[in-house]
Amino acid sequence: MIDVTDQITSVRRRVGRRPFRGADARGVTIGRTFDVPLDDLWHACTSPERLPQWFLPLTGDLRVGGHYQLQGHAGGTVERCDPPESLLATWEYDGDVSWIELRLTPEGEGRSRFELEHFFEADDEKWARYGPGAVGVGWDMALIGLTLHLSTGEAVDGERAMAWFGSTEGLSFVTAAGESWYTANVDGGEDPAVARAAADRNAAAYTGAEQG
Repeated sequence: MIDVTDQITSVRRRVGRRPFRGADARGVTIGRTFDVPLDDLWHACTSPERLPQWFLPLTGDLRVGGHYQLQGHAGGTVERCDPPESLLATWEYDGDVSWIELRLTPEGEGRSRFELEHFFEADDEKWARYGPGAVGVGWDMALIGLTLHLSTGEAVDGERAMAWFGSTEGLSFVTAAGESWYTANVDGGEDPAVARAAADRNAAAYTGAEQG
């Protein structure tokens, strides 16, 4: 489906903290540069017509104050939208509320950079148990869809993609992504032993090996 090594090494991952509305937040940032113009990248990331071609069907309104819903997944409210460069929205899923910030920047003729930061309250329980890979690996998986869509101009076959993630090659990708988030977590200042334990629990959850 995709070159695992190239996809892992071409993506930059960061883990850190940031002030947010008078409180301390922690989160993950995932980024990659694509050989497409800025306007096209923005359209792929925000258009209800394009998003289902690589991610999930979207309903709602992506204007400021509007509510969006991803089919079978998260929804939220758009808090800031500055086309074609940035968007800030809540990410509401399974009773939890976090935030996503999309940042796009031009990088020369016909190239642009994608960055998405997903951040949480500093005492988030899932972060404490699973570390940044809990959401980071999911965004790595989504970024495969965006990479394929932008490189081919075609829609990604969702059933084929899910089958691939369950294959030996797909599981190797998930494992490598989790290890990359472990490294980013340590680089971001986490104690290596704490980061290792969280990464191992996260890997077990993604591969179905977690016990209780």
